[in-house]
Amino acid sequence: MDTTVDLDTFSSLVERPDESARRAAEERWQRLDKPPAGLGRLEELGSWLASVQGASPVRPLNAAKVVLFAGDHGVAALGVSRPTAARTAQRVQAVLDGTAPVAVLARRYGADVRVVDLAVDADPAEFPAEVTQHRVRRGSGRIDVEDALTPEETVRAFRAGIAVADEEADSGTDVIVLGDLGAGSTTVAAVLVGALCGTDAAAVTGRGSGIDDHVWMVKCSAVRDALRRARPVLGDQLALLGTVGGADFAAITGFLLQAAARKLPVVLDGAVSAACALVAQRIAFRAPEWWRAGQSSGEPAQAKAYDRLTLTPLQSLEVSTGEGVGALLALPLLQAASDTLADPADTLLVTKVTRAPQEQPPLPSAAELLGRV
Repeated sequence: MDTTVDLDTFSSLVERPDESARRAAEERWQRLDKPPAGLGRLEELGSWLASVQGASPVRPLNAAKVVLFAGDHGVAALGVSRPTAARTAQRVQAVLDGTAPVAVLARRYGADVRVVDLAVDADPAEFPAEVTQHRVRRGSGRIDVEDALTPEETVRAFRAGIAVADEEADSGTDVIVLGDLGAGSTTVAAVLVGALCGTDAAAVTGRGSGIDDHVWMVKCSAVRDALRRARPVLGDQLALLGTVGGADFAAITGFLLQAAARKLPVVLDGAVSAACALVAQRIAFRAPEWWRAGQSSGEPAQAKAYDRLTLTPLQSLEVSTGEGVGALLALPLLQAASDTLADPADTLLVTKVTRAPQEQPPLPSAAELLGRV
């Protein structure tokens, strides 16, 4: 298998969003019957949507997709994460069953949900084939003492992320809500952000899944040791992802780059997507213009990454559960911005489709109900 990827091509493939569409959107805001800047950050969001769509009036968002990249990390064996790798399979199943918070909220906001298993530490037979079709391995190496992936696995994961972005762009998805699932992922994110920002372990290590002081110190030690292993490969982004990342991190990075190349806007979630965005920025400096930060989770690694990316979170909810929940909570803001700036006829059409009566099962008769008592 070819173990190389020409990362330099992304610099030319990723273009800037359409500035003329942005200016047209800003002029459209000024013509609306409202005080100047009266809609606050919704106006910036609407203008950004115009630029990434390359159109003004903006097209209403009616094909949002939550994409969750799942993978477990060997560093979780140190006890740095309250949910263990064994829990990841249960969390994936809850998403597929529609009972997880992200699935419940996605139904409310009219978004579909997709899970991509890259390295869940479970038997792939536990999940449907469409979930595991891009799987690279089971779990990953313990990054404080060994590489997360081999070079071949890193390339496979990176290319899997590219493939998922292509699949979503080709299917007509108009905005991606990005999320992750897995044990030990905030530790990995802290290492990547710390390495790329040149900070020490304590400055990027957070509480993740709600760990106590003792576990936080263990986590800091793991991040410190992994940072030592990361520094020699800082100049090679794929080597960095293979050394101290994981299959899900490599896939998300490839996904973010290809989504930007395909002009597909993405809403980032927590520390994991922020860390991958930071790696992707090193590969294609224009790529962050295609992303928005959904919320602030309270993780120091996320805050450090967003500061470097010059992305301001849309909300400060401190949702730390992962699974794309924090980013998904920002989707109504984007929908509101697009609807307000769209052609009124387009907005009415979307509303009619959304509110179309759905076929309901017949209600039981009184006799049937009494018969069940």
